[in-house]
Amino acid sequence: MRNAGLGGWPARRALMSPNRTAFVFDGRAVSHAEVHERTTRLASSLRDAGVRAGDRVAYLGPNHVAFVETMFATHLLGGIFVPLNFRLAAPEIAYMVADSGASVLVYAPECATAVRGLPGLSTVVALESPMPGELEYETFLSGGDATPIDTPVALDDIALILYTSGTTGRPKGAMLSHANLVWNCFNIMAGVDVASTEVTLISAPLFHVAALNQTLLPTFLKGGTSLIMPSWDVDSCYDLIEKHRVTWMFGVTAMFAAFARSPRWADADLSSLRTLMSGGAAIPVALIRTYQQRGLVFCQGYGLTETSPGATFLEAGESVRKVGSAGVPVFFANVRVVRPDGTEAEAGEAGEVLIQGPNVTPGYWRNPEATAAALTEEGWFHSGDIATLDDEGHLYIVDRLKDMYISGGENVYPAEVEGVLFEHPAVAEAAVVGVPDEKWGEVGRAFVVPRDGVALTPADLADFLRSRLAKYKIPVHVDIVDALPRTGSGKIHKPELRTRPLPPGAAPPRSPATASSNPPEQR
Repeated sequence: MRNAGLGGWPARRALMSPNRTAFVFDGRAVSHAEVHERTTRLASSLRDAGVRAGDRVAYLGPNHVAFVETMFATHLLGGIFVPLNFRLAAPEIAYMVADSGASVLVYAPECATAVRGLPGLSTVVALESPMPGELEYETFLSGGDATPIDTPVALDDIALILYTSGTTGRPKGAMLSHANLVWNCFNIMAGVDVASTEVTLISAPLFHVAALNQTLLPTFLKGGTSLIMPSWDVDSCYDLIEKHRVTWMFGVTAMFAAFARSPRWADADLSSLRTLMSGGAAIPVALIRTYQQRGLVFCQGYGLTETSPGATFLEAGESVRKVGSAGVPVFFANVRVVRPDGTEAEAGEAGEVLIQGPNVTPGYWRNPEATAAALTEEGWFHSGDIATLDDEGHLYIVDRLKDMYISGGENVYPAEVEGVLFEHPAVAEAAVVGVPDEKWGEVGRAFVVPRDGVALTPADLADFLRSRLAKYKIPVHVDIVDALPRTGSGKIHKPELRTRPLPPGAAPPRSPATASSNPPEQR
C-alpha cells in the first residue's frame, strides 16, 4: 500500500479486524469492514467530483460518523480535510472556506443557513434534505466504486487544516501532517494503556483536534470502538456509559463539572471507566478531588492544536501525587519553560512553554508571517502559555501569556484565581480578567456563575478568597452573572469580558482584601 497516511487506516483495520465494531452512532454499529467499503466508495465519488491530492474537502456539522468517513475518504485521495466549527457565524465559516480554498463541502442539515452563498465550492453534499444543486450524502457515497484506491501519500503530506478560534484578528489555519497525527497517537499509547477492547465515548466536538486525535484516532488504530455522540449531554452520557460499558472518555472542565453535578452522580454505575482524560485548560484541583473520591482518576494533559495536540501528559499513576499537574513531556516531544530572553527558567519560575517534536505543526496555511512568528529555526513552537516546572520535571500551567495582568507591579495569573473560585461550593463557573485601575494600574474583575438555586454575593467570595490568595490577587470587582460569553469553539471569550463597562457606582466589597491602600508587597 502506497498510502502511508490516515487514508490507508480503514483498509489496514479491515484486514486485521473486519467484524469488530469501529463506530456506534445513533444506535447503529459500523464494523471496520463497513468503514473500509464506505470510505472507499465515498473517495471514489469525491474523485469523480474532481478531488485530487492536495485538494481541500471541508466538513460542517455536529459529531457524526459521516465526519470520520469524509476525513478518511479525503485522505485516501491524498486530499486535505478541513473540519469546520459549526458553532461559528456564517461570515466566519465563509472566511475559512475561502481561505482554505475548499472545493467540496459536506454539511449537516443544522448548518443549511450558513452554507448558502459559500464561495468557491464546486460540490456540496448534504447529509439530509439537499437544496437545489446539492447532492445527498448516502446517494453520493453509494454511487461510488468499491474498487480499492491506492494513491501515494507520504507521512509529511498535510492531512488537516484546523482553524484557531480567532479571538483576536482572523483565525489562522494550523496545518497538521499525517506524521503529526501518527506521532500523537504513539504518544497517547505510550501514556495510556489503549486496548483493542476499548469503548471510547466521543462527546467533545470532533472539529477540535483533542476529541479527534486524543481519543477517536488512537481507538481506531487499536481496533477499539468509538461511541460518537452528536453533542455533549449529561444524561445521554450516563446512559451510554451504563449501556455500552464505556472505558475511556475525554472532556474539558465544563463537561466534567456538569457530569459531577448531575443527580445521577452518586448512584450511577461507572465501574467500567478506566481512563478519564482532560485537556483544553487545567482542571481545577477541587474537581479532580471530587472524581478521586468517586474512585475515578484523571489523566491530565496539556497541548495545543498546533501540537496535534499532546505536549505533556500526566499518567494515571501520578494523578494523586501530582494533582493539578499537566504532567511531563510526551514520549516523542521536548518541552521547555523559558524566560522572555529565551534562557531556561528555574524550577518553580514562571515562563513561556516551548514545544518541539514530530507532533508539532509545520506552520499555518498560506500564512508565512504567522509561521515565522510561532516557530524558531530549531523548530520550537511558542505556545503563548505560562507555566512552571517542578524539580521533577512536571509542568504546571499558570495561564495564557495574553491573559496575565500586572497589579501594582505584581504578576497576576487569572487561571490561578479562577481555580480557587471554583473551590467555592456555590460557584459553577468563573472567569477573571484584568481591568484598568488608577491606583494599581490593573486589578482583577471576576465574573462568576453560581450553581442553580444557590444564593451568592461578592462579599461571600471576598471572604472565601481572603485566606486562600495574596491580597493583590483577589479581584476588586465581582460580577454575579447568569452565563459567560463563549467563542465559537466554546472557550470563554475574555476579550468581550474586558470591554464590559463596570456597573454604575461599582465598588469592591468593603473588606481589607479589596480595599487596602497598602503598597503591593503588603497587599
